Amino acid sequence: MFSLLKYLQAYKKDALLTPVLVILETVCELLLTLTTGHFIDTLTSTGTSMDTILHYGFALLLIAALALVFGAACGWESVKSASGLSKNLRNAMFDRIQDFSFSNIDKFSTNSLVTRMTTDVVNVQNAYMMMLRVAVKSPVSLICALALAFSINWKVGILYLVVIPLLLIGLLVIARLTQPIFHRVFKTYDRLNGVVRENLHGIRVVKGFVREDYEGQKFRGISGSIQKDFTRAETLIAFNPFMMQLAIYACLVVIPWISAKAIVGSANGTILAGISMTTGDLNNLISYSLMILMSLMMLSMIYVMVMMSRESVSRIREVLDEQPSIRDPQDAVTEIPDGSIDFDHVGFSYTGDPEKCSLKDIDLHIRSGETIGIIGGTGSGKSSLVQLIPRLYDATIGSVRVGGRDVRAYDLEALRNAVAMVLQKNVLFSGTIKENLRWGNAKATDAELVEACKRSQADEFIQTFPDGYDTYIEQGGTNVSGGQKQRLCIARVLLKRPKILILDDSTSAVDTKTDALIREALRTDLPATTKIVIAQRISSVEDADRILVMDGGRIDAVGTHEELLKTNAIYREIYESQQKGGTGHAEE
Repeated sequence: MFSLLKYLQAYKKDALLTPVLVILETVCELLLTLTTGHFIDTLTSTGTSMDTILHYGFALLLIAALALVFGAACGWESVKSASGLSKNLRNAMFDRIQDFSFSNIDKFSTNSLVTRMTTDVVNVQNAYMMMLRVAVKSPVSLICALALAFSINWKVGILYLVVIPLLLIGLLVIARLTQPIFHRVFKTYDRLNGVVRENLHGIRVVKGFVREDYEGQKFRGISGSIQKDFTRAETLIAFNPFMMQLAIYACLVVIPWISAKAIVGSANGTILAGISMTTGDLNNLISYSLMILMSLMMLSMIYVMVMMSRESVSRIREVLDEQPSIRDPQDAVTEIPDGSIDFDHVGFSYTGDPEKCSLKDIDLHIRSGETIGIIGGTGSGKSSLVQLIPRLYDATIGSVRVGGRDVRAYDLEALRNAVAMVLQKNVLFSGTIKENLRWGNAKATDAELVEACKRSQADEFIQTFPDGYDTYIEQGGTNVSGGQKQRLCIARVLLKRPKILILDDSTSAVDTKTDALIREALRTDLPATTKIVIAQRISSVEDADRILVMDGGRIDAVGTHEELLKTNAIYREIYESQQKGGTGHAEE
């Protein structure tokens, strides 16, 4: 927990002020007890007097009012500090995640990152808020009450020294048993979050196949696991208040009995001999008993809360301490001279193991301004290949060069501004069409937006919307079709005017006529841009300057459409399978 306190930042003053207010509140509570004891002794020794009653009554009201003010101020400052810490933690985690490479994100998983930024941060916030108040108040109250009890009579005070160790031992046993359970629960939370996200993301498929009952059973199974673990942990924790109440009631029986004998003078000849007490002392001892044992109960609550948050702290630190696997080099180059690309015997593994490479011995030179088509079966390594160009991943073996220089020598922002990608999974964000398009160029004018959309064949359908370019796009682009989403994503990258444009199966949802129009616009409007087109359809790449045929993570062949039809069996098989009627129709 203390390792996260550096994220308090502007809320340090509130964090420091809270313990001061807690101590003042505790002092007022102790003064209330002392004043009440003196009041009782005064009444029993001198009799009732209105002046005496008014004097003590005013003093008690004043102390109670001060305790109320200090308590309220303490509560405000602790909440302010705790909520500020949680805000800063979320901001720090989010900023760190933005710097993560894809391999870093793969390590944690999206589900786990979401859980860490929500559930884990809330656990830390609650534990920290309790520590600010209770962790200060309880020890101060405990020590002061013990000292005052011993000042009345040390023989009675020994009773507390017998009870406290027994309670602490019980608390430690409970904490030791519950810690593994809480560790397991947070792992299950990640799985629960994953099931919910998967279900919501694929809700149309779920409903289309009438699988609501199956999804419900899957969710209830994981939810039941969490309920089972929490029930087991909370059952163990329930022994803690039971032990505390048993100790409180025992003290409330024993202390009045001891005190009563001392007050009436019947303790002679026993271990209680020599104890001299007043009625006010009895009142104070009872109050101190409650304060001591309540302090122990609050400390036990903190201990349990800390045990619960300990795992959360560890999970948060894992994210904050994780170093991005892809970072800017020292003296990073910020100028990309052209769009030429070289793969120098490149091998790539998602796990970093050279023995388990998804890409193997890729050796390729692409000239600046050249159009390259890439085709191959599912899992052949097409997407993996192009993700090495903007350093979404780094090559495990060999090197990738852009503009004649290793991509690892470039400033990441400069490199990625020069390389525009439309990935397989098209993503639009909640906001207007204009706002989504300006991700490509924040300073783009309305005319430039329209021009980019015309090149991507998106302007026609945008004009049919009542609000045109101000049409609001729902999260994930759920209120536009797949083909419309693809064309908007293409328009977005065109606004960057990149040196390298990568289209990763980004026209799969549009018809062949629209696909052809998009390719023609790219060829005429971006002649100097290197274009890499990954596609499943032969028609999407047949007019490329060169076509790469990928198979099993290797380049099986390189050539033009006509050359590959004659020389490459894989390409010819794909071509014939996409022609109506097979080879005979293809020859016609």
